[in-house]
Amino acid sequence: MRAAVRHDRGMSISVGDTAPEFSLPDQDRQVVSLAGMRGAPVLVVFYPFAFSGICTGELCQLRDELATYTEAGVQVVAISTDPAFSLKAFRAQEGFDFTLLSDFWPHGAVAQAYGVFNDKAGMALRGTFLVDAEGKVAFAEVNQPGDARAQSGWKDAVSQLAAA
Repeated sequence: MRAAVRHDRGMSISVGDTAPEFSLPDQDRQVVSLAGMRGAPVLVVFYPFAFSGICTGELCQLRDELATYTEAGVQVVAISTDPAFSLKAFRAQEGFDFTLLSDFWPHGAVAQAYGVFNDKAGMALRGTFLVDAEGKVAFAEVNQPGDARAQSGWKDAVSQLAAA
């Protein structure tokens, strides 16, 4: 699966690419893999840091509008380079009903595979990828730090996938 990963600096994966495989611990240290979710679309949301202002706002909006995704059969995972114990506290504090994954070690390896790792800051950029049931990228968007995402694009991509 590694062949699908582009290693060009700053180049994220694009629509039509095979999504890079990953296996990461969730907030309860249970390993979650993209392969294990195959058969249903997956919204993969990278974010810089748990508990930070913009990230909390984005993930709270995702929490509040989660039915938009789950009713369309989409699984949602949010990935940061925070350790699992931070994610557990973040999830509990904010009442998130979706999985938080820790890309802590090797530090940012999955964010790097998706082309959304800021190696100077040691964090993920705001990358959002909708992976279809076969593992292909159906939607890709990358926002810079401090640039909050408009989630309407994600919902449009989910409806287009559902209509296809």
